[in-house]
Parts: sequence; structure tokens; C-alpha cells
Amino acid sequence: MATIKVKFRPSSVELKEGTLFYQIIHLRLVRQINTGYKLFPSEWDRPSHEIILPEEGAPRYDYLISLKKRIELDVERLQGIISNFESLGESYTSDKVVEAYSLPINKDGFLAFSKETIIQLKQIGRSRTAETYTTALNSFIRFRGGNGDIPIHKLDSSLMVEYETYLKSEGICLNTVSFYMRNLRAIYNRAVEKELTLQRNPFKHVYTGIDKTVKRAVTSNVIRQIRDLDLKSSPTLDYARDIFMFSFYTRGMSFIDMAFLKKKDLKNGVLSYRRQKTNQQLLIKWESPMQEIVDKYDTGGTPYLLPIIKNCDDDVRRQYKNASHLVNKKLKLIGKQLGLQIALTTYVARHAWASIAKSKNVSLSVISEAMGHDSENTTRIYLTSLDSSVVDKANMLVIKSL
Repeated sequence: MATIKVKFRPSSVELKEGTLFYQIIHLRLVRQINTGYKLFPSEWDRPSHEIILPEEGAPRYDYLISLKKRIELDVERLQGIISNFESLGESYTSDKVVEAYSLPINKDGFLAFSKETIIQLKQIGRSRTAETYTTALNSFIRFRGGNGDIPIHKLDSSLMVEYETYLKSEGICLNTVSFYMRNLRAIYNRAVEKELTLQRNPFKHVYTGIDKTVKRAVTSNVIRQIRDLDLKSSPTLDYARDIFMFSFYTRGMSFIDMAFLKKKDLKNGVLSYRRQKTNQQLLIKWESPMQEIVDKYDTGGTPYLLPIIKNCDDDVRRQYKNASHLVNKKLKLIGKQLGLQIALTTYVARHAWASIAKSKNVSLSVISEAMGHDSENTTRIYLTSLDSSVVDKANMLVIKSL
């Protein structure tokens, strides 16, 4: 079977970027594929044939992360080509592999265009958008089954209504249906902008709104029960509870924002961070319950405040997603233990903070400011430039109600 190696060729000019290339070896015949990807020698580890990632936030961090992902996708494609040759049972050469790789990807297909769009988003550091597009696309691919790609110009309202019917038959809730449709529509609109198809409005007859969600808030009594549970015999449940309570104490901070909090964000009794979702900066007065949680865990080997991302040399985004899955899985067990009628997740902490604050007669504008809402329907009406001490008093009031 053919082998693939990722190689680095330094520039003959000192201090200039070198290039990466792929080496295909089969039956002792060696061929190369030039990638055009640029790297400095200090960014390449020759023994492991891998990119050396700098500390998150460094000038070239996003570029190197996206380049690493692109290399993984290229190698995956080459492996697919080789596996295809092998499955046919016919003889092939390294030249045949290179030739197959050089064939243009059919971007006229909606699936192919979507995948290329996702790759480009990752390259420019828009990982979250890429992830939401991927989630929606994977659902649509499952719907397509073995029917393969479809030309973009054949994506019409009949097909999308059929897809919506499929989703409903699978028990998918309306908000998730809308989530898939809105993301697929965004990809389709990109194809229209690139003049790959005319605007045929294929999503006009499917649901793209926001359905009223099931109540996810719990009372202060339930929050007290969660806080006071004796979970010493189960460290994972204890950890999940601590993350939940930290979110509640910090005005319903989202899991992704908690994951990427750094020790340097806490200065002079104030926690300062930017929401990943909106890039809005929020300031939170540091309270003793927050410190108690931080003190429980050893994060000495990382710059992070909480023990969510534990290895800076590994893919931090994958660590965050794995931790989110684990925490929410354990929280659901805690919820069942307490006999709650709703599934307990970190998002419940956010709903609960807002609900309890409202029950304490905290004004809606203060709640909006405290939670960092950023949408036309909320911030333009309620969000005003408030004295941060007002928000801090609201947070202290909620915490003391436990």
C-alpha cells in the first residue's frame, strides 16, 4: 500500500518561509505534491513531521491551526484515493495517486461547495461558524443517504421540504430544524454571492424561526440543592457541579467562555473577559464562592483559570468540546438524582441566574447587561451603559439568595 509523508523544504533565503509538500511512495517509486503552504523552519518539527503550535493568542496561532487542519484534510483525501485504488484490486502507481489528487473537486455540487466553504472558514480562524456549518451539513448528508452530491442549482424548495419532513420524522425539535435550515441557507447564499447559482429561495417553505423553548430555569431552592450535594465519592460529578455553580456565580457564563478564561483575566478582584459569541467585554466582581471553586483544582501547568483545558500542547478546542460533553452528561445524572423534571445542563445555570434575578426585582436592563446579551431584539431595547457596580450588586444579591 502506498504511504504518505508530509515534508518541509526550507527556503534557500535565510529567515524566509519554506514550503510543505506531500511525498507519495509506492513500489519504491517516490513522487511529490507541492502544497504552496508556507512555514518558518522554527514552526516545523522534523522528527514528528508536524507543525509546532505557539501559545494560543500568538500572532500566527490561528494561521497555524487552520494550516494543520488543512493538512489533515489533504492527507485524509490522499488516504481515500489510495484506499479506493486498493479496493479495486488493480495495480496502480504513485503517479496515479498524484494524478487523482490533482483532479479538481466538483464545486458545482452543494456538498462539495459546503465542505470547501468550511475549510476556508477554518483557515481564516472562524472555527465556530465552521462547526455550526459542519453540524448542519452532516445532518443533510444523512438525509441524502447514498444519493451523493446534488448540483447547487437543483437545490429547490421541494427538496428542502422533503428534508424538513425527514427531520421531523426523526423526532428533531423545531428549533434544531431551524438551526439546520438557517445554516444550510447561509451556505447556499454564499454560493449565490459567488454566482454559482441564481437565487431560487429553496428555504422559503421550511421552518427557519425560533420556537418557544421548554422552560430551562430552576428555582433558587434547586440551585441550593445542587450546591449542597455531597459528591465527594464521585469526583466527576463533583467537577460537573462545580462548573455549573461557577457558571451561576458568574451570571450564567457560557461553557466556552469558562473554558477559555485565563488567570490573567482576574485582576484586582475583577474578572474581565470577552464573550466568544459576541466579542462583548464583560466585567464581574470576584466573589468568594468563585474563589472556592478555583482553589479546589490544580491548574498550575496551564494559563487557564479552570481545569477544562488541561494540555496546551493538545487541540484546545477538542478539549473544550470533550469537557462540555462530559460535564453536561454528569449534570443530567445530578438532575435525575434530584428528581428534576428538566435535563440539567450548564445552560440551565444561565437561565436560572436570569430567572432568580428577575424574581428579586432586578431590572430587565441590568439582567441584559449582566448576561452580555447582544441581539437586535434585546440589546437595543434593554442594554444601556450601566455602572458595573449595579450589575455586581445584582450578582451578589442572587448569590446571597442561596
